[in-house]
Amino acid sequence: MNIKRFEFNMFPVNCYVLWDDTKEAIVIDAGCYYPEEQQRLKDFLVNNGLQLKHLLNTHLHLDHIFGNAFMEREFGIKPEANQEDEFWLAKAAGHCRMFGFQINESPAPLGGYICDGDVIRFGNTNLEAIHVPGHSPGSLVFYCRAANCLFSGDALFKGSIGRTDLEGGDFETLREHICSNLFSLPAETVVYPGHGEPTSIGAEKMTNPFFR
Repeated sequence: MNIKRFEFNMFPVNCYVLWDDTKEAIVIDAGCYYPEEQQRLKDFLVNNGLQLKHLLNTHLHLDHIFGNAFMEREFGIKPEANQEDEFWLAKAAGHCRMFGFQINESPAPLGGYICDGDVIRFGNTNLEAIHVPGHSPGSLVFYCRAANCLFSGDALFKGSIGRTDLEGGDFETLREHICSNLFSLPAETVVYPGHGEPTSIGAEKMTNPFFR
């Protein structure tokens, strides 16, 4: 499996493109806010001959969904996420104003729901959805067992965890689900977070201050 990481928008968010030798691909967290960011993501997919099969969201906070409507227009594919986060779409414009800027366009509605244990398939690759609430009620982690990596959204970061002070967040719930659902994975599993640099399950179990 191939992985391309982009950093998008003012927060900034990691957006990932995954594909394999079949050229089927998925995008995780299309946070492209500015037109030049949107064009950069489109050009990468087109120039590499990738066929987009899924547009996934780890969760639906505003910084992770800015590019969903653009991707739907350009590729005819709707975003997928956990239903428990769907309420955030109606709150996106107000959430932007809270941070002092205007939303770029109305969020795209979801085209499908992803639940804990669901398997997302593209080409010869499978991703398992793992529900890790606490940062948001519907936060998902996407785990590729064959490639020994996961995409943690804003649940787990290098040396940190997601904030829990937004609506539906809960600190103890997040810690509990990271411990039970993520720290049970192999130590060498690479963690690609929603912000910042990659880490590993083993490193976070040993050094993350929220679990010491």
